[in-house]
Amino acid sequence: MKRQDKAARIQAILDERFPKPAIPLDHDDPFTLLVAVLLSAQCTDVRVNQVTPALFARAHTPELMVDVPVAEIRTIIRPCGLSPQKAKAISGLSRLLLDDHDGEVPKTLAELEKLPGVGHKTASVVMAQAFGVPSMPVDTHIHRCAWRWGLSNGKSVEQTERDLVRTFPKERWNELHLQFIWFGRTTCPAMRHDPEVCTICSWAMSKARRAEEKRRRAR
Repeated sequence: MKRQDKAARIQAILDERFPKPAIPLDHDDPFTLLVAVLLSAQCTDVRVNQVTPALFARAHTPELMVDVPVAEIRTIIRPCGLSPQKAKAISGLSRLLLDDHDGEVPKTLAELEKLPGVGHKTASVVMAQAFGVPSMPVDTHIHRCAWRWGLSNGKSVEQTERDLVRTFPKERWNELHLQFIWFGRTTCPAMRHDPEVCTICSWAMSKARRAEEKRRRAR
């Protein structure tokens, strides 16, 4: 099957399964989304959503957050892991938003990536979901599915992002980003996955990649 034909079929299945995919991280505005995405690094969205209500009750704007001691932020977000680094980043980016951006989250990828603790993936999620700018940030679910379905070679998340933006229409990136995530979580998980019954892997995953995945699991 040609790559574009495969992509179109995958897109049709994702549209049927998740016609209006929700953003998995609870938030109220670009700032709370930025903080939530930062907290999600090496942490599940479910855990982040359990932690952020207490954090945002304490401070839901940069103006309020800079007045919260880093040690207190760290205590609140400890269940998310990497709390020393994340707490320092949240405090630092709040200060920079006030000093350099009039308290507003910047609307360019370059400016977002200059904020403490904000890498390319975090910045891309904010651009896509807060500001509607077409982006295809790649998380573990997207990386896994793209490799299984033969849309990328799986060597790096950067390569997967490049492959996906070349494959799918730009106007669909933001929605597809969420659809990939939800499909990966619900139907195409990393463990205990049977490609034979998966509505996409059953036809899109090659025999070679099925064999490779079995070898990886056996290690």
